[in-house]
Amino acid sequence: MIIGIPKEIKDHEYRVSLTPDGAAILRKAGHAVWIEPSAGQGSGFSDDEYRKAGATIAASKDEVFAKAELIVKVKEPLLSECPLFRPGQVLFAYLHLASLSDLTKALLDRRILAIAYETTVAKDGSLPMLKPMSEIAGRMSVQVGARYLEKTQGGRGVLLAGVPGVEPGKVVVLGAGTVGTSAVRIAVGLGAQITVINPDLDRLRYLDDLYQGRICTRSASPAAIEQAVCEGDLVIGAVLVPGAKAPKLVSRSVLSRMKQGAVVVDVSVDQGGCFETTRPTTHSDPVYVVDGVLHYCVANMPGIVPRTSTFALTNATLPYIVRLASDGVDRAIRSDPGLAKGVNLKDGQVTCQGVAEAHGLRFTSIL
Repeated sequence: MIIGIPKEIKDHEYRVSLTPDGAAILRKAGHAVWIEPSAGQGSGFSDDEYRKAGATIAASKDEVFAKAELIVKVKEPLLSECPLFRPGQVLFAYLHLASLSDLTKALLDRRILAIAYETTVAKDGSLPMLKPMSEIAGRMSVQVGARYLEKTQGGRGVLLAGVPGVEPGKVVVLGAGTVGTSAVRIAVGLGAQITVINPDLDRLRYLDDLYQGRICTRSASPAAIEQAVCEGDLVIGAVLVPGAKAPKLVSRSVLSRMKQGAVVVDVSVDQGGCFETTRPTTHSDPVYVVDGVLHYCVANMPGIVPRTSTFALTNATLPYIVRLASDGVDRAIRSDPGLAKGVNLKDGQVTCQGVAEAHGLRFTSIL
């Protein structure tokens, strides 16, 4: 199979979807890999490294799309890239289509088969390709939030760690999945006061046992969320409903009662965000203020730590890429129900229920 690796063009997106080592493994399995020039540069990989791995450096992005049967990306295509797709071509990437109506329609018009990393399920029920980026984004959320709490960034001027005689800052984490757990890990390391809110009591028990009382856990309810958010210095949105829009847990009226200069980091922004006031931002313009509260809602947070992110992503995606290329896409999907759940679009039809519901489109089951 011919596999195409385009250069990412989203704002400040420095990741690449395949390392040179990954290209070498695909070549050893008998597949051709076409790379757009300088696609790996942002992650520290030169074109020569890909050539040495057996990949072909294309003349342009257009040639990558023209040659490849399988396009492997990091982030969803921009609308400007959609005309490059042809019917029957396969796209494998983070898609988050439930919050992207225009892109969904554009890809449906191209009649491609689109497989989303974030809705592909492993045998144990986990989301193996979403997990590594969620781990990175969760850890970054505290790092980013601590920075924007600085007065020079417009924040409250609170040090999350505190100092002897002065209480630490208060961090509220909405959600206790991979993002939330990763955020808690960093916040604990900084010495902050932490409240985690989640509907799954078993998950809260796990975190309580892990940190032995170092954090406060609360069962999710509107009252618990309102109280914690209004008391927090940094509130992290870490909610995920696979394939669907994130629920709005914090209303504008609640947000308006937060402390002036408090910071919201909504990691759920890819799926629409869990704050009513969330809107996507970029690394070029990452923050906006609503009712005196700073909002950081960058949709590709791991893109600015590309060296770490690209290695972590390839570790997770490469086994699936090899299987899709070696077994053939149709056979790979038929033989793996978890991979079939990753198929969001096929032949002009929506095959992910969450995406269909988000846009009022007809759902067609692939299973």
